Amino acid sequence: MAQRLVAGQGSFPRFIGLIALLCLMLSGCATPAGSTTWRTAPPLAGNWVSIQRGDTLGAIAKRADVPLVRLLRFNPGVDPHKLAIGQRIMVPTQQERAPSGGPYRYQVRPGDTYSSIARYFGTTPGRIQAANRSVNPNTLKVGYLLHVPLRGDTPRVASRAPQPSRPATKPPARLPDPGPLPAQQKGWRWPLDDYRIVRQFGKDGRGSLQPMLLSAQGGSQAKTVASGKVSFANSMRHLGNVVIIHHPDNLQSVYALCDDLKVKEGQSVSTGVAVCTVGYSSATERYDLLFDVRHGGKPIDPRTVLR
Repeated sequence: MAQRLVAGQGSFPRFIGLIALLCLMLSGCATPAGSTTWRTAPPLAGNWVSIQRGDTLGAIAKRADVPLVRLLRFNPGVDPHKLAIGQRIMVPTQQERAPSGGPYRYQVRPGDTYSSIARYFGTTPGRIQAANRSVNPNTLKVGYLLHVPLRGDTPRVASRAPQPSRPATKPPARLPDPGPLPAQQKGWRWPLDDYRIVRQFGKDGRGSLQPMLLSAQGGSQAKTVASGKVSFANSMRHLGNVVIIHHPDNLQSVYALCDDLKVKEGQSVSTGVAVCTVGYSSATERYDLLFDVRHGGKPIDPRTVLR
């Protein structure tokens, strides 16, 4: 019995060796070179992803569990229809923000400098530095959140000294009272077929007048509330893409925080025509439409004309 026990102990290392060899022959047991472990994959959020054959931005967004719109905004120079194998895609973290009107809230990654960040987002190092006065650009720390102004976006800087040589500007003239709302301008349709009111028209806690905010499903299209003529269809800072329609009796309807626009300036539209696709807000993590109605240029409660 003792001899058998010793023989069994001697063959045990060889048995382990055979198991290890068999494991290396099986694809499920092999560990690819450069990977951290075969059991778990590194998280995508906060990292760069290299495009592989067959990859799409939609597939990467799904794997990373981030909205496709958000992934696109963090890769402004990437054409989703012309991806190249080996091309690097940035995957944002939950702490980062990319509102359509800017500025970005960007999390510093290893090797980042103001110059490299500026090149990537199409801005300048000076603009980034002006928006982050308290940060030393020579000692950037990984994980620090920076404000990255977009082109055309003015970074907030310290207030300038007054210039007494300049004449004081007059306050803007008040808009004339347009008078009572015409009785015939009632019963307008709502701009969305399926929506939830997340903010009513009115003043906030600081006394500032806020327009109505509607939440919708992804892919929803905002539609004209009444017939009229498109007077503006373009982007505005902090409001994304905006459509303004002029209606009879000096009334205007405003659709903001849009993604792609469906109408052009000067176009005459009838009721129920799609004006834009509702955009994704990284600040609220919802698909929101800012809707406003104005009479003679003055904002009014949309519910006074909506049915």
